[in-house]
Amino acid sequence: MGLKHYTSSKDTTIVNAFQPDLQTRGTGANMGAADVLEVFSIYARQSTSSQELSRVLLEFPIPNITTDRTNGTIPASGSVSFYLRMYNAKHSKTVPRDYKLIVQAVSQSWEEGVGLDLENYKDVTRGNTGANWLSASSTAKWTTAGGTYLSSAGEPLYSQSFTTGLEDLEIDITPLVEQWAESAYTNNGISVRLSSSYEAYFSSSTGENSGSVIDNTEGSTKSYYTKRFFSHTSQYFFKRPVIEARWNSTKRDDRGNFYYSSSLAPAADNLNTIYLYNYVRGRLTNIPGASTGNILVSLYSGSGDNSSPSGSKLTLYDGNNNITGGYKSTGIYTASVAISGASATTASTLYDIWHSGGIEYMTGTIEPIILKAAQTISKPTYYLDITNLRSKYRRDETARLNLFIRNKNWSPTIYTVANATPEGMTIISASYRVFRIMDAFDAVTYGTGSDFQTGLSYDVSGNYFDFDMNLLEPGYAYAFKFSFYDAELNSWKEQSQAFKFRVEDYEY
Repeated sequence: MGLKHYTSSKDTTIVNAFQPDLQTRGTGANMGAADVLEVFSIYARQSTSSQELSRVLLEFPIPNITTDRTNGTIPASGSVSFYLRMYNAKHSKTVPRDYKLIVQAVSQSWEEGVGLDLENYKDVTRGNTGANWLSASSTAKWTTAGGTYLSSAGEPLYSQSFTTGLEDLEIDITPLVEQWAESAYTNNGISVRLSSSYEAYFSSSTGENSGSVIDNTEGSTKSYYTKRFFSHTSQYFFKRPVIEARWNSTKRDDRGNFYYSSSLAPAADNLNTIYLYNYVRGRLTNIPGASTGNILVSLYSGSGDNSSPSGSKLTLYDGNNNITGGYKSTGIYTASVAISGASATTASTLYDIWHSGGIEYMTGTIEPIILKAAQTISKPTYYLDITNLRSKYRRDETARLNLFIRNKNWSPTIYTVANATPEGMTIISASYRVFRIMDAFDAVTYGTGSDFQTGLSYDVSGNYFDFDMNLLEPGYAYAFKFSFYDAELNSWKEQSQAFKFRVEDYEY
């Protein structure tokens, strides 16, 4: 599981736009309970130099992120990316084109409020709960009208350009989230608004200066209205604003796919990564004294009918007979080894012994494979099955799903069919997506970029992945689809099979 969502805990829109009478500004209006958020800039509607702006405020539950990190649900800083995701809300108004939105941290505490009116700006707070253009809360005004922001040199500022105006917003805000998590900045949320060059021009020396208008002599004399996003109160579960945590959680254990070194392969491809999983009473636990990777691995040869390693340690690719292992995560250790067939003579079995300071932690077995050149180009077709898929899942559970893969054209002979078992395959680079069956909506898309958040792991038993059902709206049926990377074509190929299940929100 390399994906988790943190939905905004509060959001609202603040404006200095005029009410329909074009005389009174809606600076006291609150829209905290509206199901959409909007950004716009209108120049010269009320007068030849009038300025009307709309900005969005959002705040996210950063304590949930720090708790998940403490519990090991998400990785430590440096191993996870955080993306701000907001989703376009279609409407009948004019949509701006070719503009840029900025995301900036808010430096002052603010209230969400219960206002709804995005048209006439009639839900005025009048000292009640809720932020507006002039006030951050019922008890405090903004230091500067339109919101108070972290704006010193070196403080985070992010942007995204929009071409059609209908795009979703997706920005990597990892540094800001990490600074919130480390309490370097107080979490007062963020503002999403047009950059200053797109917000309307105004000079206090030549026009109205009521305290609600932003002095912006570098601004635009063109209007940009209206961009809308769904809010966290939207009925559309998958359209609510989220911080999306992405990380590569794949574990590629070559124990069941271990190759002898060969002159046919580049040096890097001759390395095999093997894992040690230290389960104590059913829970992954660090080995005392080896919690940060202070562990060694040695290989011994053997034959299929031997029950234990024999002889001396084998010489490995670096000329030594011990390899230093690494620490992957809680209770999981790795080592990358390479060995030639000559080093192991004619052994059909290798034994990997994990040890440190005279203590042997585990002895594993490996059935190595000899790499051979082919006479034809491989064009595999696969049969897939999630062997432990259930028909229903609770929303609050994370499931580990095992994907069995074999060549679709596997066909045992008549002499062995009575006891033949189809041999499973391991796909080195595989990814999943999830779609809602009712309307084929992609609830989780393939994440095959640098974060590889939807990648499948594998071990000696085959491919597997963990999935957090909390990513899906309960009460609906969904399906998993899989895509495998084709190195020959340098592209991903989606497999035809779909695996259906349902997510329920149990109240008892």
